Amino acid sequence: MQSQGQKKFFDLYEPSESFYDEVFDGNGKVKPGYQKIFDHFNHLGEENFLRLFDEAKTSFFNQGITFAVYSDTDQGTEKIFPFDLFPRIITAREWEHLEEGVLQRTRAINAFIFDIYHDQKIIKDKIIPAELIFSSKNYQKLMKDFSPPGDIYCHISGTDIIRHSDGEFYVLEDNLRSPSGVSYVINNRIALKRGLLGLFNTNKVESVSDYPEHLLKTLHSVHPHGMEETNCVLYTPGSFNSAYFEHAFLAQRMGIELVEGQDLIVEHDYVFMKTIYGKVKVDVIYRRVDDNFIDPEAFNKDSLLGVPGLMRAYLAGNVTLVNAPGTGFADDKAVYTYLPEIIKYYLGEEPILNNVKTYRCEIDEDYKFVMENVDKLVVKPVDEAGGYGITIGTTLTKKEIEEVKQRITADRRKYIAQPIMSLSVHATYIEDSHAFEARHVDLRTYTLFGKDCQHVLKGGLSRVALKKGNLIVNSSQGGGSKDTWVLK
Repeated sequence: MQSQGQKKFFDLYEPSESFYDEVFDGNGKVKPGYQKIFDHFNHLGEENFLRLFDEAKTSFFNQGITFAVYSDTDQGTEKIFPFDLFPRIITAREWEHLEEGVLQRTRAINAFIFDIYHDQKIIKDKIIPAELIFSSKNYQKLMKDFSPPGDIYCHISGTDIIRHSDGEFYVLEDNLRSPSGVSYVINNRIALKRGLLGLFNTNKVESVSDYPEHLLKTLHSVHPHGMEETNCVLYTPGSFNSAYFEHAFLAQRMGIELVEGQDLIVEHDYVFMKTIYGKVKVDVIYRRVDDNFIDPEAFNKDSLLGVPGLMRAYLAGNVTLVNAPGTGFADDKAVYTYLPEIIKYYLGEEPILNNVKTYRCEIDEDYKFVMENVDKLVVKPVDEAGGYGITIGTTLTKKEIEEVKQRITADRRKYIAQPIMSLSVHATYIEDSHAFEARHVDLRTYTLFGKDCQHVLKGGLSRVALKKGNLIVNSSQGGGSKDTWVLK
């Protein structure tokens, strides 16, 4: 019989009737796949669990694994990235389905970007409206008629996936502009292995530690034509950036230099890195700097982060940028609504993963529906990330609903709306209650797409909305994460 301390962990857990519970069934019984983990945590006892929990937080703090939470009252507060010790399980069969789906989307998106910057057949065939593409602030005219190595624009993508109350997976959005969070995936696994090695000995779990190796292989695969040796660097905005830990972590794991704009120089349309031994030519740049700041000659002339002449070197074919500039129009949340048609058009296949039903406010019929149902919908700006600008109708006052309507009406192109999806819930340790409670989760998968090589990280980042009832899981909005186990 368990002690009171051991029982306490799940005393407050209330299996949901409205949402798909990944750990418990409708009768409150632990699902078979989670039984070993459930038993292990119960046998740990509260004292041992809290010790492991504190050790994980200390480890994250010592490594500088932090993120910034922004609000209206400050410019960003650095916090330890919240990590939950109770892992999320995805079966081998479920993962095979997800992996096929995100690879399909990646292939289609790359074909779509190539077409838009070349013949624009999909526009001529009236599959997608021209104004939707060319009105995107992330469409870059400089990329017209330019072909990067292997015709690959999107080498790294992050696909955000939810599990609905029907138990099926749906894609919320595609992230093509340097999606972040993969360092948390790897460090979550390290932290969990340190504290709960016994669990790994009784479960066959796919590894996530090989991601930097696959990332480096992807970078090498797209080196400029004719270059036998490839010198890669990771280009960061600097230590003030909220994802700087990830930049430094990946560069160190790949064994490549971490550079800022001031460390690079362009001469005769070639990029060089400044070192104490002189200048060293750079062939591939994994950039974590937004398009508008990478080159003051080509984009924002006031950028202090950029490298003057970088786009000249890129368009001359003397350096590869990963991801390519101008990919952002393809992850516009309004363009997202056309992904099923894009997949069918370029691949001749039915989508493996379904989109969430989405209303584009610039379409009169959709606009009318959204205006009448703002209180029942999630409204999102098409070009923001990190959960910023999102409103959930059921949480708004009448005044706030009117404010949302005014914002939409002022710029209909900027907004889309979706039904309030029933994100699945997962048992999550809550410090305030000292117990496990149900919290909403999603999954960000990471896909690498190079020349003759592709890889989907077997696990991804399960993000958790730590506030009760909250549907926004982003770390920038106070969310945390779990280790994601893909079973062999």
